[in-house]
Amino acid sequence: MGTTTPPRTLAEALRARGDDSLAGLLRARPDLLNPVPNDITQLATRAGTRASVVRALEHLDRFALQTAEALAVAPDPAPYETLLSLLTGDGLDDGEQHDDAGAAITAALPGALATLREQALVWGEDDRLRLVRTARELLAPSPQHPSPTGLGPTVAEATAGMSPGRLQEILTATGLPATHDPVSAVASLSALFTDRTRMAELLDSAPVEALSVLDRLVWGPPYGEVTPNPTPPVKWLRDRGLLLPVSTRTVVLPREAALHLRAGRAHRVPEPVPPALAAVAERDPQAVDRAAAGQAFTALATVEELLKLWNGGGPTILRAGGLSVRELKRTATALDVPEPIAAFWVELAYGAGLLASDGETDERYAPTPASDEWLDLPAADRWTHLATAWLAATRTPGLVGGQDAKGRALSALGPELDRSAAPDVRRRVLALFAGLPPGTAPDPETLLRRLRWERPLRGGPAPAAHAAPSPGGTTSGGGAEGTDLRSRLALWTLNEAELLGITGRGALSSQARALLEEGEKAAAVRLAPLLPEPLDHVLLQADLTAVAPGPLERPLADMLSVLADVESKGGATVYRFTPGSVRRALDAGRAATDLHAFLAAHSRTPVPQPLSYLIDDVARRHGHLRIGAASAYVRCDDEAVLNEILADRRSTGLRLRRLAPTVLASQADPGPLLEALRDMGYAPAAESADGDVLITRAGARRTPPRTPPVPVPEGPPVPDDTLLGAAVRAIRAGDTAATVARKETPDSPSSPGPSGALPRTTPAETLATVQAAAMTGATVWIGYVNADGAASQRVIAPVRVEGGFVTAYDHTADEIRTYPLHRITGVAELAEEA
Repeated sequence: MGTTTPPRTLAEALRARGDDSLAGLLRARPDLLNPVPNDITQLATRAGTRASVVRALEHLDRFALQTAEALAVAPDPAPYETLLSLLTGDGLDDGEQHDDAGAAITAALPGALATLREQALVWGEDDRLRLVRTARELLAPSPQHPSPTGLGPTVAEATAGMSPGRLQEILTATGLPATHDPVSAVASLSALFTDRTRMAELLDSAPVEALSVLDRLVWGPPYGEVTPNPTPPVKWLRDRGLLLPVSTRTVVLPREAALHLRAGRAHRVPEPVPPALAAVAERDPQAVDRAAAGQAFTALATVEELLKLWNGGGPTILRAGGLSVRELKRTATALDVPEPIAAFWVELAYGAGLLASDGETDERYAPTPASDEWLDLPAADRWTHLATAWLAATRTPGLVGGQDAKGRALSALGPELDRSAAPDVRRRVLALFAGLPPGTAPDPETLLRRLRWERPLRGGPAPAAHAAPSPGGTTSGGGAEGTDLRSRLALWTLNEAELLGITGRGALSSQARALLEEGEKAAAVRLAPLLPEPLDHVLLQADLTAVAPGPLERPLADMLSVLADVESKGGATVYRFTPGSVRRALDAGRAATDLHAFLAAHSRTPVPQPLSYLIDDVARRHGHLRIGAASAYVRCDDEAVLNEILADRRSTGLRLRRLAPTVLASQADPGPLLEALRDMGYAPAAESADGDVLITRAGARRTPPRTPPVPVPEGPPVPDDTLLGAAVRAIRAGDTAATVARKETPDSPSSPGPSGALPRTTPAETLATVQAAAMTGATVWIGYVNADGAASQRVIAPVRVEGGFVTAYDHTADEIRTYPLHRITGVAELAEEA
């Protein structure tokens, strides 16, 4: 029984994996599937490209990333014990690394290593662990790219190109035997720095100021600037190789010396365990559900009010897209919310497909036809629609009011608000909520720390290396900290979830938990009993107001919003009847008798006499004046009324003149003339060219049918099991075609080329080989060129050969296919396995 040969390349390591393991790799790194690799070698090559490796590193948690960073500064290959030592240290650091931390690292390291192996970032057995070359280049230290560990280059790397004479001076200063071989000199110096006893003796002889310099460099960055005439402590360190020159003004602390000072640890604070979520409060789950349901009802009312506000055609769209600052402020005032909250509601309605551009020349926002369908749904279903759209949306209203990379202001509904990470952050935040006991409100700060641990490279710069004073008294390198977008997204998620009723009093509601775990129907069932039932009545009062003690049925609410103005909101909505609001109802085609009947039918209190008088008075005067297009004219059967208008100074700007005893003409358009006379206290009515009264119903402007905006995905989508299975079979078949042994045909002038090359055979040989394979059930390897001229290799089992075509089971595609014989460039039989 032979022994297993260790893999020498990443391709060999992947080839030795099982199908489930390959599927796990493709699931974890879906970018490797586009397009499906031809074979294992191509898969390994693609897995080592810079863009793919960067994407894979960005999805590692803190400890898996720290494990990869430790391997980047370890020898290549490195045994498992060396990796463990870099994470736990050697225990000689005056108790900084506690035993329980070392035990946690020891317990967590196999899992982190398994994650790196699954994602093909690490390969090899435990005695020869290898980090893929691209990942090592990204994580290993260099002057241009300091290591996240804060370690510098090795002695061998830092002394490359150093003169033999300078090496001899360093050896002499450290008491090491002289040698004229630079390689031996570097090895001798490295051995000194890695020998704890001798290194301790060397540092014991160092000046106190020199040790202070080392303390400032030990945890990184390891580079510092020096003056042409360095101070004695710096000169002492430089003479003994503890600071090695990088340039004329820059020195570096070599990695071996830094690891000694760190007691062997690559990281100052290894984090093998995710930070725990701390609870701010433990609340009654039922109280949480009620609070969330109340806010859900408010959310529905706000979105409905926004749709009503823009019902007749909303604000115009900026040339660059989005709402102007003035329009957003106007919308916020109408909704009675701050502008950032108004931006959230506008973006939510847009993301849910309820608002869109009307596509006209004078482009405006307006409700979509889908908004009418949404309004007809039960309240609980309307809420689940909004919540689902919010979870999937890549639009981030929290950015409104900020600036883009070019310093341009970001506007609500503008084109620059998509952030592909938003859906992932929202779902992850809510998943952390769901992992807590019902009614528990987590501490936002601990939640942010947990998110940064889970995605350190996506959540901002890793806090590994910070700027430190240089030996020469200046500050050594270190860039300014970038914006932590994931943390900002998480904070916005907390606020938006509370506004939408996902959470209540800081804790996840049961209806939101059902939405995440069971779907929209289950969430609607949970929410429905908590929402107030719509009412079919109001309470009319003598002061010309109506009180709605709860939500109203939609027909009643629609009619009341035309007949009266909303005066105040809250637990009960107060409507006020005014001459203008009554005239608005009359303009919509309602007669005074209709209004009296409506109020009598829907009021639990008698209709107050002042309200009846108001309706009758406005109805009596309504339409007494008629306005049409001349430019515009005013006609009235009562000459005294027209005389009164002409005598009124407020009509001067209308430039009216009498055409007949009952007709006035104006140079103003009918619309402004109508509004001006209404402002003067009259109740004119517009009329058509035929002399009929124009009925102006409540606005019903709709956009053409529009689909909701498609969220911008963050990277390629995760493939399903069917696609993964097909991809693994295709890769295996392609790998078989590229690597399996082929039968040689000594009597044939054409033989298969080298492994992976397309075979070349004559048409007669091709026909004879596939016919023989069809009769014997053998599997053959073919080279095939499709109609587009693309060449490929395939492993097929011929079933039938006739009419110039071969029908075969294609192992690469895992299906029966038919190939024209004239497109087969060559064929080779596969050798039987020994």
